[in-house]
Amino acid sequence: MPPIPPRAAERRHPVPRLAVALLSLAALVVPLPGPAEAQSLSSLGGASAAPAADPLLGPRSALPKDWVGTRGVSPSIPILMLAGHADAQGIGGSGTSGEAVGLYGAAPMRPGISDEHYWCLQVAHAVAVLGRQRGLNINFHIPPVRTMLSGDEAGTNWSVGRDHVLAGGYALEIHFDAYGSAGVGSGLIPPLVRPFSTIDESLAREFGAFPMNFRDRLGGPKRGIGLLEVGKLEGPLEASLRDPRTRQRTIQYIAQRVVYALQRGIATPGSAPITGSSPGLPPEPPPVVAGP
Repeated sequence: MPPIPPRAAERRHPVPRLAVALLSLAALVVPLPGPAEAQSLSSLGGASAAPAADPLLGPRSALPKDWVGTRGVSPSIPILMLAGHADAQGIGGSGTSGEAVGLYGAAPMRPGISDEHYWCLQVAHAVAVLGRQRGLNINFHIPPVRTMLSGDEAGTNWSVGRDHVLAGGYALEIHFDAYGSAGVGSGLIPPLVRPFSTIDESLAREFGAFPMNFRDRLGGPKRGIGLLEVGKLEGPLEASLRDPRTRQRTIQYIAQRVVYALQRGIATPGSAPITGSSPGLPPEPPPVVAGP
């Protein structure tokens, strides 16, 4: 996916230097397991506690994790990546503007869509591309239009994700949490329609976890879609995404961690085949549609 050059308006409204600190990502790259190594990864249980905050992604969810994922999955399980708020632009639920826009007056990354949705598109697409390169059975869905008033309308994240899960697949929607006190931090809001899987547990181990009934059970999880909050859209994370010098490395770094967690969840000992098949999605992830 080619980098998207910054627009002139972005250059006129940089994030204040005192508000953020650009990080070098060279030391943060997560090595992905190879096929043989992935099959020998140890059980998810007994892992040491993760730190409360990540150097780049920021704080992890401190809310109680009241679930455990033990249901095994097939190595060939079809995985569907979704970009958060993809069908709710211009209406309620369009996603956070991010600290740079909402607090410091920076220009949005793309007119007409929230900054959260913009970054969700980039990361979800990068996960699908990298996942395919790593041998995962993974696709990426973009709704036909950006504003759809009913979440159950054909083509929305909710309807396509629900059908994918009912057919035996795993659906994961990428999100960024709100900045400041309105946000919680990184973590998986787990899908709720079937017993929690080893993929759920692996994502929670990598990013943190939210409780089952977070916000009285959100629409995506109630339809079987896991929601992954990458981190609060603020501070070093947002700055590293917005800076053209570190943007692609940051997106790839996040994608590597998601793919690593997916591989580790699939490779957990005891994983068993599941029934069902993926709906008819494109053989290759479609390109990110960044325009209005």
